[in-house]
Amino acid sequence: MSKFRIVGISFDHMHMGDLLRLVHEHPEAEIAGLYDPDLAKMQGVAGKFGVAEDRYFTDFDACMASGPYDMAILCAATAEHADYVERLAPHGVHVFVEKPFAASTADARRMIAAMEGTGRQMAINWPLRWVESHVTAKRLIDEGMIGELREVHFYDGNRGPLWHLADKVEVSPEEVERQKPDSWWYKKASGGGSLLDYMGYGATLGTWYMNGRAPLEVTCTVDETPGIEVDQHAVAVCRYATGLSRMETRWGTFTDPWTHQPQPTCGFTFVGSDGTIASPDYASHVTVQTRARPERHEIPVDPLKEGERNAIEYVLGCLARGEKVGGPLDPALCLTAQRIVDTAARSAAEKRTLELIP
Repeated sequence: MSKFRIVGISFDHMHMGDLLRLVHEHPEAEIAGLYDPDLAKMQGVAGKFGVAEDRYFTDFDACMASGPYDMAILCAATAEHADYVERLAPHGVHVFVEKPFAASTADARRMIAAMEGTGRQMAINWPLRWVESHVTAKRLIDEGMIGELREVHFYDGNRGPLWHLADKVEVSPEEVERQKPDSWWYKKASGGGSLLDYMGYGATLGTWYMNGRAPLEVTCTVDETPGIEVDQHAVAVCRYATGLSRMETRWGTFTDPWTHQPQPTCGFTFVGSDGTIASPDYASHVTVQTRARPERHEIPVDPLKEGERNAIEYVLGCLARGEKVGGPLDPALCLTAQRIVDTAARSAAEKRTLELIP
């Protein structure tokens, strides 16, 4: 079988380097093209993968004309996702969007509409989907270990989006401060801020855990730091028919959770009718309580299954088998989550509780 030809579109998001590494390591895929207006940015990220110079493009149309490609990986600033998907869709490619889904529900619907009728899929990647503890928690919930799931509590974030490059390479504090004034992460118009960056994780995986159920209303507040136009800390309370759930995002945790878990602990806590589960990010076990065993006890995490060990492996496997991507990567599920995020953002701006937007 010929290899999947992958094109990388925009290097705004530092995760492009991680995703290209997964393509490079996949035996049935190749990096067939790269586009960004800044050649140096592409070379700095992708140079380690041996991509030929004639595969780097600073002109979008020239890049796409050099195809055909099977799938585009999109790592643009959030506010540009809809525009890019509309430009990519006519080229007959599957589109792999690195989180967040979109800057708004309206943009998310534009993206879904652009892909309709193309015969190609769109997938939204949320890296926490590939964390063993969270996948194990989903299995235990689906098996009924804690009864009916009633509450999903989420606290997550990191020191900030400029503290690390691809492969979690750290940046100095001085470099972080130097980049802030010009970084899209800190511009409202570009879709910056911790709420849009991280609440989508809690809302998307939360909707997955809740089997698609949506909250009735959302109340949210955000910090307001002088000189910073976007939020760096957001707390949302979602009222479901079964109770209240909390989703909290933070740029500025004391440490990054993939090196040293900060306090509060980053991850999920689940409350069911017959028990609870705590699932910290990157943990070797989940902590469980049940009616039969009410004391806290640990259950080792499940290793990720072959074919679902990372996003690229999973999506390319689905495409090879002609299957639809599912779970947190499914745009329909992600749309429910985008509505939660949008409602939270509006609630914070209007400083009041709002019904979930349609």
